[in-house]
Amino acid sequence: MNGQKKVAFHTLGCKLNFSETSTIARGFEQEGFQRVSFDQWADIYVINTCSVTDNADKRFKTTVRQAQKVNPEAFIAAVGCYAQLKPEELAAVDGVDLVLGATEKFKLTDYLNDLSKKDIGEVHSCEISEADFYVGSYSIGDRTRAFLKVQDGCDYKCTYCTIPLARGISRSDTLENVLKNAADISARGIKEIVLTGVNIGDYGKGEFGNKKHEHTFMELCKALDEVPGIERLRISSIEPNLLKNELIDFVAGSKTFVPHFHIPLQSGSNEILGLMRRRYQRELYLDRVTRIKKVMPDACIGVDVIVGFPGETDEHFLETYHFLNELDISYLHVFTYSERDNTVAADMEGVVPKDVRHKRSKMLRGLSVKKRRAFYESQLGTARKVIFEGENKKGYIQGFTENYVRVKAPWDPALVGNILPVELTEIDADGAVRFNLVPETVLS
Repeated sequence: MNGQKKVAFHTLGCKLNFSETSTIARGFEQEGFQRVSFDQWADIYVINTCSVTDNADKRFKTTVRQAQKVNPEAFIAAVGCYAQLKPEELAAVDGVDLVLGATEKFKLTDYLNDLSKKDIGEVHSCEISEADFYVGSYSIGDRTRAFLKVQDGCDYKCTYCTIPLARGISRSDTLENVLKNAADISARGIKEIVLTGVNIGDYGKGEFGNKKHEHTFMELCKALDEVPGIERLRISSIEPNLLKNELIDFVAGSKTFVPHFHIPLQSGSNEILGLMRRRYQRELYLDRVTRIKKVMPDACIGVDVIVGFPGETDEHFLETYHFLNELDISYLHVFTYSERDNTVAADMEGVVPKDVRHKRSKMLRGLSVKKRRAFYESQLGTARKVIFEGENKKGYIQGFTENYVRVKAPWDPALVGNILPVELTEIDADGAVRFNLVPETVLS
């Protein structure tokens, strides 16, 4: 039945979801399905869901409607974190035919014997304790970069977070399989690999709740640094308490790891960090940023921060604002706190009014613009290598330097996927940086 069937995929959420969508899609292609883009007519639409924020939940319904507009009779399947947390809720959304939980999503094609529309979606979910095995994934959606999953799940108990409920315990891929996947990616001519996971600094824990680390994240990085053909390796996000000085120093001298770190902070107030059950205080965070900038002065440092957490007073927020303002960081990812079912924080006192949450979010987003501008200005006049991306954005091509400065030039398809040496010259009106091509010898 599937010889001529068309399937389309849409991913909500994080880089980890993108890597898993790509793996699921390759499974379809191996069984004879033709993959098309989500805005094209398809027999099956697969939506990989996210439930980190309330907005991600709402986006799911919008995505379902987009598929229905293209083909009202299409079979629609939902997988991912939201599908694990609230399968019945997703199944009740008009047009949804199948909902698969955490243990079933990689076996999606097993459930497609009957593609007839359902009055209410069929659910195959599990207790999250059953998600105790590991499935490796990587994305190869473009010629520029691949997202390589090395770890899944989390053993931390942050009071605001549903990820342990959606993905289960911390567990990791084997070192051998990660290296094999990295070699496969390299063989496809992809220049950059981004390491992803839920808590990648915790890499090394085996299956079935085995807390023993077979290998450390440091050992994984050292092994990946030796894989031939990879131009760049980038760490997607790492907890500050797991970002050791040894790893920072290794990246500084690495052949392929780039000077770019994304380190969740969540709050600059130790009192709020305690309510969140984070595993560090602001002093440790400052120490990590200081260490990075000491050994890699041009490193890019991104920060996750949550505003409006229960109990966050104006004084707590200003403590966070001033802490971030004084830190030598490059940009912020700002999350407005939203109550999530079955989390400790949802029952906490001191609820922050939503208008106050949004005001604080706006302030930090403004700070992020200022920080990014200052970082880009500090890079003007320097020589960097840029990997150019494959999307034509209003007549321009864009790319990123090793330290994550976004550059742009008039569209030229010959540049796609190539690495070129450039000198950064000026910041454009949209915040991207213009450049001049320079000889390779300038960078040596």
